[in-house]
Amino acid sequence: MDELKLIFASNLIRLRTEAGLTQAELASMINYSDKSVSKWERGEAVPDAFVLKQMAQIFHTTVDALLSSDTDWKSDNADFSKKEEYSQLFIILCAIVSIFTVCLLEFLLVWAIFHQFHWIVLYAALPVSLTALLVMNSVWYKGRYNFWIVSALVLSLILLSYLLILRFKANLWQLLLIMIPAEIIVWLAYRIKPKPKLKAAENKELS
Repeated sequence: MDELKLIFASNLIRLRTEAGLTQAELASMINYSDKSVSKWERGEAVPDAFVLKQMAQIFHTTVDALLSSDTDWKSDNADFSKKEEYSQLFIILCAIVSIFTVCLLEFLLVWAIFHQFHWIVLYAALPVSLTALLVMNSVWYKGRYNFWIVSALVLSLILLSYLLILRFKANLWQLLLIMIPAEIIVWLAYRIKPKPKLKAAENKELS
């Protein structure tokens, strides 16, 4: 049993680190406390079957793999995850380049047909690309970098609003001051996290 605890602890540390999650973030995802995750990673205990199944889904593996010391599944799973990550990255890059290409095409058509330079069309590609990136990052990377994406998106939307107003010969540079409270709101919003609920077994342990 002690050997099983150590095997699981080793696998959990590796998978959590590769996923870029802290103990507190993982604990929140499985509705446990970070103290429990820390205890598992020290090899003091193994979670129940329900939690093991949750972890297997989070790390895209199996319960058997979490409790196995066989190096074969580790290398196979690592190769698969790496290929999957590269594929997702290229899909994201392809989507962003496509958005900028469409905006560039629109800019060139307006230039060629109406002989006008609508530079704002090119800039509009930035918030649109960030919105697409936010969606894909939430789906594939569990929102790991959403704070930075949302911050950039807010700034780009404020700048876009300023440029739109500027087209009407109204230089309302004061609008840019909204960036400060807007970024503070984003920062505060990402500090809001649910308090982990302790399971009944944990409550007995802590009492």
